[in-house]
Amino acid sequence: MKIVVIGDGKVGRAIVQHTCKEGHEVVVIDKNPKVIEDLVNTYDAGGICGNGACIDIQESAGVAKADLVVAATSRDEVNMLACLIAKKLGAKATIARVRSYDYNQNIELMKEALGIQMTINPELEAANEIMNIINFPEANRVDTFANGNVDLVELFIPENSPLIGLTLANISTKYQVRILVCAVQRGEEVFIPTGNFTFQAKDKIHITASRLVVKDFLKKLGLIETKMKDILVIGGGKISIYLAEQLIKGKYNVKIIEKDYERCLELSELLPGASIVHGDGSDQLLLEEEGLDSCDAIVCLTNLDEENIIISLYAQKQEVSKIITKVNKESFAGIVETIGVASVISPKEITSSRVISYVRSTSNIHGSNIVKLYKLVNNRVEAIEFIAKQSSKLLNVCLKDLKLKKNVLIASIIRDSEVIIPSGMSQIQANDSVIVVTTGQILDDLNDILE
Repeated sequence: MKIVVIGDGKVGRAIVQHTCKEGHEVVVIDKNPKVIEDLVNTYDAGGICGNGACIDIQESAGVAKADLVVAATSRDEVNMLACLIAKKLGAKATIARVRSYDYNQNIELMKEALGIQMTINPELEAANEIMNIINFPEANRVDTFANGNVDLVELFIPENSPLIGLTLANISTKYQVRILVCAVQRGEEVFIPTGNFTFQAKDKIHITASRLVVKDFLKKLGLIETKMKDILVIGGGKISIYLAEQLIKGKYNVKIIEKDYERCLELSELLPGASIVHGDGSDQLLLEEEGLDSCDAIVCLTNLDEENIIISLYAQKQEVSKIITKVNKESFAGIVETIGVASVISPKEITSSRVISYVRSTSNIHGSNIVKLYKLVNNRVEAIEFIAKQSSKLLNVCLKDLKLKKNVLIASIIRDSEVIIPSGMSQIQANDSVIVVTTGQILDDLNDILE
């Protein structure tokens, strides 16, 4: 596909990185010549210096022949105008980053009016992911598939876990639950486990099942925690607003610490159900005064990765049970996980995954059958939801008789809202949702999992 990306900020660069990696023809438009030079030298992409909302600049970038234009500048209005121009010039599809809280209220109307195929809101997506974790505090991360029927849950195996020394085959027998462990991270290694895989302390495991089944499994492991109540949020940006709205609706007690006084006034008007505190969230004394030691979770959402990490470390020292940290730099994400902060949120990676999902669907000559795509374990694992079509080669064949590519696993089959944890005798039927987990493979179509 020919893809034009307008804006080379954090989100734009993440999109460029992933689309180039998958072999697409990418051209980037940005006003900053140094940024363009750096990008061209780093990735196999072309660069145009200029305003992406100008017709002549888009023409220079070949937008008329583009399969997709992604407008990801820092300004919503520029992104929407750029998409409108791109459609008029002949681009087949457009995606706009729209972050404004006000615009989000009428996003479907705006998409229809401007002919935009997809809008992406990194802050809202990040807030949704944080909310999933807060609602499921035993997990480091929660991804949902099949309209919420299936969860993919990341769990940490502590030193005293009863799972230590068990093989994958032992788990279902011992605990009488139908779950599937689809990926394991052990240090720097990642495994798609087989039945004889033995679990060790400090493993991070990714399991798929319905939420009720996962909860039952955790209860049997003695890991079920009481529902969280008091949530402390550091930083009053867009993510905090979207998150606080959801928390208030969920009857949580929400306190936001924000250092900018004018922003505090805005937050007070927007979020009457939250407590707004004017102060520096990295100030240890202030954190103590505002109840850090008694809160159920702290969510670090300042604009600085370094500040979020420092606050997280202090919260860890104070033994806060749940710490969720926003980190954009990949190198920092690995550091945070190393020091024990399990739940790391990256808005740019969430957004790039959505774009990649769209790109793969539309580049599939057989038509779109990718519903969702998540990147796990620092982008080393993919979990993809496919819809099985009538033309699929996998239909009505026992899974044991299928020759799958290496490091590919069918994690779940969802049929009429029923979650099937597959066995060798399971069969895929037309219109099933199929969750596939893989490392080292780029899958555009369900048939791609076959050798």
